[in-house]
Amino acid sequence: MTPAPPPIPRQPSVRDDAVAIIRRLRDSRHVAYLAGGCVRDELLGLAPKDFDVATDAPPDRVRQLFSKTQAVGAAFGVILVRSGRSMIEVATFRTDGTYSDGRHPDSITFTTAEADARRRDFTINGLFLDPIENRVIDHVGGQDDLRAKVLRAIGDPQHRFAEDYLRMLRAARFAARFGLTIEPSTEAAIRKYAPKLIEISPERIADELRAMLTPASRTVAWRQLWSLGLIGQIMRFLAPPPSAPAPNAGAWRADERIGLFEHVRPDETASFPLSLAVASLAFLWQCSISPLLAILSTETAAHVARTMRKALRISNEEQDSVQAILRLSSDIIHQPRTVARIKRFLASADASDAKALLEAILRVPGHDGSAVEQALGDVSKFSGSDVAPPPLVTGDDLVAAGLQPGSRFKRILDRTYDEQLEGRIATRQEAMQFALQVE
Repeated sequence: MTPAPPPIPRQPSVRDDAVAIIRRLRDSRHVAYLAGGCVRDELLGLAPKDFDVATDAPPDRVRQLFSKTQAVGAAFGVILVRSGRSMIEVATFRTDGTYSDGRHPDSITFTTAEADARRRDFTINGLFLDPIENRVIDHVGGQDDLRAKVLRAIGDPQHRFAEDYLRMLRAARFAARFGLTIEPSTEAAIRKYAPKLIEISPERIADELRAMLTPASRTVAWRQLWSLGLIGQIMRFLAPPPSAPAPNAGAWRADERIGLFEHVRPDETASFPLSLAVASLAFLWQCSISPLLAILSTETAAHVARTMRKALRISNEEQDSVQAILRLSSDIIHQPRTVARIKRFLASADASDAKALLEAILRVPGHDGSAVEQALGDVSKFSGSDVAPPPLVTGDDLVAAGLQPGSRFKRILDRTYDEQLEGRIATRQEAMQFALQVE
């Protein structure tokens, strides 16, 4: 009888590495807990992405106790500690001074666990967990709010949001992600401070939107942005018509225009460029009396891409994808659907997202979707075929034929490749003859 192989040792997890830090701090007579989002997620039965440690040990003491550290936020009491294979954020319990910039405290004071919990944003994020005794330390009522599915600011909501305006977006994200109802005084404070969102850096807003508008819960988050009066601040550079309603002044209206966003890959994740493209189109439609398909145009694509770059400092790649999604969708509806155009559509890296947008438009009630239905039908006929064969003529071929590089090159190459895609030329010789005749 063949003996059973020995069990494969379980690889230490990030949580194990964080607990090892806590044990070392405890052995050195310090208080130390798991803190914040990882505690919330575990109580909800979710797998945390990160495990943070909070302790009464000052930063210098943390660096004495652990050999591999990085002082990434020592001014705020935060040290990164290498434990096993993980880098764990170890933060000293603190209270914050004033927030003159609406984002960061001007000063901090090291303090107790209870005082540290009371300076945090929401009760569900103000929890500590002793992983050794498996005991939750709750100074702010976070467990009760988790059970009641309520999002509540810690202490005075107006004070919490005046400290850090980005917390308004975090409120919308947490409420959507965890299916929470925002407590009335917390919601009222967000509405009051919504105009202040423009004082937050575009990059930080974009980070929140990436986390909010890509998961399946994004449809709920999208409604929250409207109902809390935040969408107008985010989309303010799109400049809707003067006659449009002020979206940052009114509550969410349950009509088909906002519903466009909700029909994009429901119950699935979406890319950030797709979410931005659809959000921008939905916003413009909400603020316009024009039909949706009239708003979806090449001009809109370029305008939205430029706007997102300015408003959110998105990357060049993200900007290009936003523009491509909207342009592809517009062209396949408004331009003649030649074989070449359809193949170029399908060959694009953004074709899947463009199709998702068109399918969402088709699902929205209250407008004529026949043009979209016809476009998607034509596209489907070529799905699975060779839509991107290597071009028969390249720029090097044109140079070798004696043509001077310049603005004509793209036009020549595009027209020649279209002829190839249409099947009207099949050899390199035919392609060169055609290319040399293009004006």
